[in-house]
Amino acid sequence: MASSREDPLSYPNNPSSSSSPITVSDHLDTTFLTADPSGSHLGSASNSFQNDTGFLNDSASSSDAEFGFSRPEFRQSPLAGTVQFYERHVFLCYKNPSVWPPRIEAAEFDRLPRLLSAAVTARKGDMKKETRLTICEGHDGTETSNGDVLIFPDMIRYRRLTHFDVDTFVEEVLVKDGDWLPGTPEALKGFYVFVCSHGSRDRRCGACGPALVSKFKEEIELHGLRGKVSVSPCSHIGGHKYAGNVIIFGSSTSGVTNGHWYGYVTPDDVCILLEQHIGKGEVVDWLWRGQMGLSEEEQIKFQELRLQLNGETEVGKKTNKLTQTQIDKACTAATSSKVEVVNCCQQNGKSSCCQNPALPHEETVDANEKCVNVSPEKKSSKRPLSRINSGKGLSTRKICAMPTWFESWEHEDTYAVLAVVCAAVSVAFAYSCYKQSR
Repeated sequence: MASSREDPLSYPNNPSSSSSPITVSDHLDTTFLTADPSGSHLGSASNSFQNDTGFLNDSASSSDAEFGFSRPEFRQSPLAGTVQFYERHVFLCYKNPSVWPPRIEAAEFDRLPRLLSAAVTARKGDMKKETRLTICEGHDGTETSNGDVLIFPDMIRYRRLTHFDVDTFVEEVLVKDGDWLPGTPEALKGFYVFVCSHGSRDRRCGACGPALVSKFKEEIELHGLRGKVSVSPCSHIGGHKYAGNVIIFGSSTSGVTNGHWYGYVTPDDVCILLEQHIGKGEVVDWLWRGQMGLSEEEQIKFQELRLQLNGETEVGKKTNKLTQTQIDKACTAATSSKVEVVNCCQQNGKSSCCQNPALPHEETVDANEKCVNVSPEKKSSKRPLSRINSGKGLSTRKICAMPTWFESWEHEDTYAVLAVVCAAVSVAFAYSCYKQSR
């Protein structure tokens, strides 16, 4: 299957293309499409999605082995680094997945999603932040309703946007980063979970998404998290082959709002996400696809850093030792300057660290210090390299095996020093006797 990389906010050149009006994801295998491959839109608002309920129920009951959590491709692809860089996620609350056509952002009968998508795309070049637009369920039994707009990481909600207000809203809020009047932004609290359930777009999401939403709602009740954690089905977010796809937005204890993407999530993993990610602030790395605000390469490198900080050597373990807040601070410190991250290493059973700065764009080996300075462009063939990219530059990790001065002290050096000290004492004693005899 093709790459899962996406091009946010771009229209497809061909109406029958697999690209979304908002995101271009991996080209869809027509085996998994539920839509008419000719690209004709199935309207969501005016009875044009025929027999949608029966179709989805039949799919869920008879094809889990083909499209659900038991499908052959499940958990066969690496996850980290499969989220394309973006900085802001806008969710429009609108109806529910059972009536969403495959391209809801371009549906002829759904003016609000179509006009908002067109306005966001038209003003993309004027926005300071790379913005992604997704549709989520309206009237989901919580406080949301059709036309509400949720914006992350701002953690705000605007109520009841209509198609008459779209241009003004995009101009004032997304382009100018201001407030939309007469709307008043409401602060969002707690955690917001979005599960791709866009079954008319891809059968895998249609099979996995609803089961995950139901499980999340069940566990939220059992854990007493009502009012603290909200879950909603959402439209296509990219990477159908990673279904079930889950995004979790929420503030860490340091006040930073993160948007973490998870893939290949099963109902059995819901408790882990609630307890570990939401309850403890720890990323579940073996399900982690990436994070809002990081490029694909940074996502991979940050996962490597997390595993190193937690003393892990590979993805697959279900527990971490450090909280995400601690890791965020380490990552921020590592990416905010060109100061290298120094790797402590073991020598003769004892820990030691190199503190000497590495020379950029140069690889040197000193036989006495046994340290290798690895530039961002080069890798040592003997030791792992972790490189972190940021907007402010590249940081160099020094792979170090230099022991402390005491550990490198040889027995011969000790005897030589003792001999010199004894000689000095002898000379001083002889000189003292000489002065006394005079």
